[in-house]
Amino acid sequence: MTEHGFSDGVAGRWMTAAQQTLDRIEQTQMDAIGATSKMCADAIAAGGMAHLFGTGHSRIPLEEMFPRYGSYPGFHPMAELSMTFHTQVAGTNGQRQAMFIERVEGLAEVILRNFVFKSLDPMIVFSSSGTTAVPIEIAIGARERGMKVVAVTAVDHSQAGDPLPRTGTRLMDHADVVIDICIPVGDAAVSLTDLDTPVGPLSTVANAAVVNEIKVQTAELLRRAGKLPSVITSSSVVGADRSSALFEDAYRDYARRLAAALGGTE
Repeated sequence: MTEHGFSDGVAGRWMTAAQQTLDRIEQTQMDAIGATSKMCADAIAAGGMAHLFGTGHSRIPLEEMFPRYGSYPGFHPMAELSMTFHTQVAGTNGQRQAMFIERVEGLAEVILRNFVFKSLDPMIVFSSSGTTAVPIEIAIGARERGMKVVAVTAVDHSQAGDPLPRTGTRLMDHADVVIDICIPVGDAAVSLTDLDTPVGPLSTVANAAVVNEIKVQTAELLRRAGKLPSVITSSSVVGADRSSALFEDAYRDYARRLAAALGGTE
C-alpha cells in the first residue's frame, strides 16, 4: 500500500495514462494544431472570430478557451445548454434529455441560423465520438457557408462507433483539419481487477491541452502581427487596476465581434 491507501498497482495509473496521451498529442498532432492556430489568427486579426462548438462534456474545452485568465477575445464558445447541462442528471434538464437532443437531426441548422459567419472564420467542433448528429451537422453547415472546419475528435474511438445514419459519416469526414485527442476507445483509461468497465476518462485533459496549445500559438501569431487583443490577466500578476482595465477592454472587444456575428440574422 502507498501512503495514500491505494495499492501500488492503481496509484498513479491514470496520471501515467494522461501523460502518455499528452505525449502522443505532442508527437503526432502539432502540425494540425499549428494549422488551426493559423486559421484562428487570420480570423481574429481580420476582426472576426474562431467559433467553437461541442455538446455534452465536449462543452468543457469551449469554456477553457474563453473567457478565463490567460485568454483573449476572438474565440466564440457556442454552448447550447440543452445539450451540455449535465449536472442535474435526472429529472428536469436531465442527462437523458441532453443525450437525446444531441442526436436530433436538423437542429444544427437552427443553431447556425442565429449567426452571420465570415468566410475567414473557422469552426472548431469538439466531439470525442464524432458520431452524434448535431456536431456533425454543425460541421456540414459551416462548410456549406464557406468556412474551414476543424474536428477535434478521438479517431480510434470514433471509428469504433457507428456513423451518423443519415449520411453514413463521422465528424472527421467533414473537416479540413482533424486533431486527434489520442484517447483509447471508450475514453476511460484504467482497468481494475475483476471489473470489465474501465474508469478514469481522458478526453477532458486531452481537449484542454489541445485548446490551450491553440490559444498560445494563436497568441504568438497575433503578437507578431501586432493584432493580439487584451489578455485577461489576474490582479496577482499585473495589479488590480491593470487587471480590471484588461478585462473591460477584452469584454468590449468580444462584444463588438459578437455583435457583428449576430447582425443581420433572421
